Parts: sequence; structure tokens; C-alpha cells
Amino acid sequence: MFEDLSPAPPDAILGLTDAFQSDPHPEKINLGVGVFKDDAGQTPVLTSVKKAERILLERETSKSYLPISGSPQYAKGAQDLLFGKDHPFLAAGRVKTAQTPGGTGGLRVGADFLHLFYPRATVWVSSPTWANHKAIFTSAGFPVKEYPYYDAESRGLDFDGMSTALANIPAGDIVILHVCCHNPTGVDPTEAQWQKIADLAESAGWIPFFDFAYQGFGASVEADRRPLHLFAERELDFLVSSSCSKNFGLYNERTGAFTLVAQNAERADAAFSHVKKAIRSNYSNPPRHGGAIVETILADEALCAEWLGELDGMRKRIRFLRTELVRGLHQRGVDADFSYIEQQNGMFSFSGLNETQVKRLREEHSIYIVGGGRINVAGITSDALDRLCDAVASVL
Repeated sequence: MFEDLSPAPPDAILGLTDAFQSDPHPEKINLGVGVFKDDAGQTPVLTSVKKAERILLERETSKSYLPISGSPQYAKGAQDLLFGKDHPFLAAGRVKTAQTPGGTGGLRVGADFLHLFYPRATVWVSSPTWANHKAIFTSAGFPVKEYPYYDAESRGLDFDGMSTALANIPAGDIVILHVCCHNPTGVDPTEAQWQKIADLAESAGWIPFFDFAYQGFGASVEADRRPLHLFAERELDFLVSSSCSKNFGLYNERTGAFTLVAQNAERADAAFSHVKKAIRSNYSNPPRHGGAIVETILADEALCAEWLGELDGMRKRIRFLRTELVRGLHQRGVDADFSYIEQQNGMFSFSGLNETQVKRLREEHSIYIVGGGRINVAGITSDALDRLCDAVASVL
């Protein structure tokens, strides 16, 4: 059965972690995988999460299955995070949410749902994008193409190229949009640019599918969700995959959500019935524990405030590390202007390092960065910062 099979190529990010783990260098640095680390180099369990788990341990009475779409209370919490508790279209029933195994699960649920009704559509992703986007939608049966996004010369957004491409995408095609903290570049549109993107979606008729993996890591929970409001205010149909991996630190609990927004409650109910069919034939119903943690935190005023404080601390730490990285390179006499790193958002930075320099960092310094030069800024520690700056300066 398996006689003629050759090994599949390693995942670009997780394969890098495998190489890192086998490296014997005592001061090796992994800036590939997208996890937040504290200054001790640990990915911590948030205090608010620990408290919620203690509550669950005392209160939990059953390990029975959740419904196909997960916990209704979790869905409400996810919707409140996405749109705010008092947003009028929540009360209007325009929004339906399914609890999913991580944001990746939310993307796959959305892909399977869309393929039922748009089997000949093309999925459009930004150039560049998170590597797994292409794999998810290709596996669901879609061809995948790219629209311009990153301008390597300016180290910023190629908005002219992006908007021109979006204006010409056919009606019924699907466009993947990063809500904030774009992975891998860290470059986001301004609010005025998001207004134009929403205008283009409305006029061209393509289907917006938002990937919202980093809410709270940009400016704030409220500010980061603003693009969703701009689309909802136009009464557009759209989809959202959201994740609790980063902002709640629930990486291995695989906690996410798939949300659809329709023009009215009747259409939302009809569409969501097909979402549940897609889930049933995939993983049947979601795991409970991670969602129960989030549900417990969001339902408790004190716990929620504590979580928001911890999230604020993570965001500020990443901002601090961006500033220190730029300052460290400047102190070493690096001629290149790296100030754009401070302007980027979220965990990741398109550093400007080329493939040769990335390879030298790995082979000569045991510093692991994803091909293309994406650095996980949130994985830098104070102890590693000087060594990182020395190494980058040496390969430039």
C-alpha cells in the first residue's frame, strides 16, 4: 500500500521547529513558530485562565458531547468579542457562530461550507499570507490565487496594487482578509483603506472571509475589530474565523470560532444549518475545555477585567521588543533603516532579511527564522536580544 510513497515535504514553520529541537547549540533561538513568550522564554498560562480552570474543576458535572455548533454561551462570548455586546445586528439575529477546533478549524469549516454553494469559485489570498491558508482551501477543493499586498521596497502595504486587484475579482469568488496583525508581514491597512476595501467588496460582489487570529494584539480588543464593523454597516454577507490561541494563550486547547453574518436572521439561520452539516461530517462536535475556559472568563466581570489586563501586558511587551530590536541594530552601526519594524503590528515582522541571510542565521548562529524573513517578535527574550542583534548585524 505504501511502497511507492515518498515523504511529504516538512511544514514550513513546524518543520523549522523540528530542526531547532535537534540543534545542539546551547544558545539556539527559535523565532519561527508563532507563540508568545515571557522574558524567561516560556509560553505562560495566563492567571485568568488558571482561575477559570479552577472554577471549572469545581463546577463541572459531565463530559457529555457538546452540540454540533458547540456551547451557545461560548458562541455569545465570541460574538461579543467580535462586535461588542451592544451592537444592533447581534440583537437582530444576523450573526451565527460555531465553536471550532482553533482558528484553523474555523477556516476549514468555512471552506467546506462555501464549497457546497460555490464549487467553481477561486479563493484569493494576500501575497504573502499565512502558509496554511493555501493548504486549507486547496484541500477543500478550491483553486487559490494571490492579490498584491506587501511592498518590499517601502516595507509597507501595496494598497494601490491591492485595491486594483480587489476591484477586478469576480463576483462569487472568495477573498481572505487578515483583520489585524497581518501574518507574516505585520503590515495592516488603515481605517480609511479598510473603508475602501469594504466599498470594493460591495461593488465587486466577492465574498469576504476574515481571518481574525490576533484580536487585542494590535491596538486593543475594540480597535482591532473595527474592520468587521465597516463591513457589517454595509449589510454585506461575510464570514469570520477567530482564534483564542494567542489572546487567551490557549494554543494547545484548540479553541476558535466560525462566524457568519447575513443580511437578516432568516438568511443567517438557513446558512447556519448548512454550516452544522459541514461540521457533522468533519469532527461532529467541538472539544469543550478550551471553550469553557473562555466562556467562564468572559461571563465573570472580574476575570474578564484581569484577562484584558494580561492581554494589554502581552501587547505592550511586543511593542517594547520591536523598539529594542530596532535600537539594538542601530547601536551596532547597521546602515539599513529598520524603523518599519516599530510600525508593524502584532507578533510577526517581515524583517527584510533575504533567504541567504536567513540561511546564514540558522547555519552560523543557530537562529531559526521562517523563509522570507518573518520573525516572531513575540518570541524574543531579553537574554537573546543582544545575541540576535549581533547575529543579524553580522549577516547584513
